[in-house]
Amino acid sequence: MTKRRVEPILWLLFSAGGVLAAVFLPVLVVLFGLAFPLGWVTPPSHDHLHAVLGHPLTALFLFGLFALCLAHWAHRFRYTLYDGLQLKGSKGLITVLCYGGAVLGSVVSAVVLATVV
Repeated sequence: MTKRRVEPILWLLFSAGGVLAAVFLPVLVVLFGLAFPLGWVTPPSHDHLHAVLGHPLTALFLFGLFALCLAHWAHRFRYTLYDGLQLKGSKGLITVLCYGGAVLGSVVSAVVLATVV
């Protein structure tokens, strides 16, 4: 019997987070960082944004976006520390800190989104 490894699941989360980050984050940055503040597009009202964020599907989508982007960050940062900085001696600690930070950030985003809904 072959030994099951967790590595393919981590790579799956990494690639899903990378795709979501590449597709959705630039749009959000352009809208909320440039278009609305510079007056290129009329910004939505606070009540409208609160109504959109209050919908459970929007909260679920944002939670998925945040959690997968954090998983992408954790995997990329972990291997940057391993390969880029050659910190292979403390592999276990780096793994726990990177993925633990992603899990903690996901829990915080879930709590914040739950307060809006």
